[in-house]
Amino acid sequence: MTDVRTDDRESAISAADRTCPRCGAAREPDQRYCLECGLSLPRVEGRLPALRRRWIRRVGWYPGDWIWVSLLTLVVASAGAASAIILTQRVNDDGSVFVAPTHVSVTEPTQVQPTATTPPTVDTSTLPTAPEPTTTTGRPGPKGPKNGRFVWPRNENGWTIVLVSYPKTNGRPSALQTADRAARANLQQVGVLDSSRYASLQPGYYVVFTGVYPAKSDADAAVATARQAGFGGAYSRQIAR
Repeated sequence: MTDVRTDDRESAISAADRTCPRCGAAREPDQRYCLECGLSLPRVEGRLPALRRRWIRRVGWYPGDWIWVSLLTLVVASAGAASAIILTQRVNDDGSVFVAPTHVSVTEPTQVQPTATTPPTVDTSTLPTAPEPTTTTGRPGPKGPKNGRFVWPRNENGWTIVLVSYPKTNGRPSALQTADRAARANLQQVGVLDSSRYASLQPGYYVVFTGVYPAKSDADAAVATARQAGFGGAYSRQIAR
């Protein structure tokens, strides 16, 4: 099981280094822009790409390069808060510490006396009688696939949000794990597409998607929600056969 997980994570690292994170097109290590969609490609050499690979090997997924800026901001904010606490303390002559008190004024709430009211008398003899519930016999209808295994509607074109793309070579287990994680993050209509079955997608990938939208504007408006759920590279994409 550990070897399979390691192979999946190495496949994810290879996909991040050799394909475009937006459309999944192949790229060269020194290529700066995607030839398919024009995206400014992330670097694959240097300290940041090395941190990206270590993250994927340890966690199994990567939220995006923005995570390092967020962590740095958190460290700076924590250091600033600690400094502010220290500066609010003053040491007197004998070495004891005096903490400046904060004065808070408290206003007593005004109590409102409830007004006693006499409930109206209702004649229950004229009320209608509730009908007896009807019982329907028979088997319940089939349930649709659970979230994380949502199937794109047959013969329907539209727009969606691509979360992650994996090469088809040993990429399906990683795609299903990512779909389950997206469903647990409360993203809706999450599933996996075989890109080779759709003319609008680059063939040879398993594409983890969320949502079925009639127009590009609708999909673009929902991209921010997918990124806040931990998928920093999410983008809108047309799905057409």
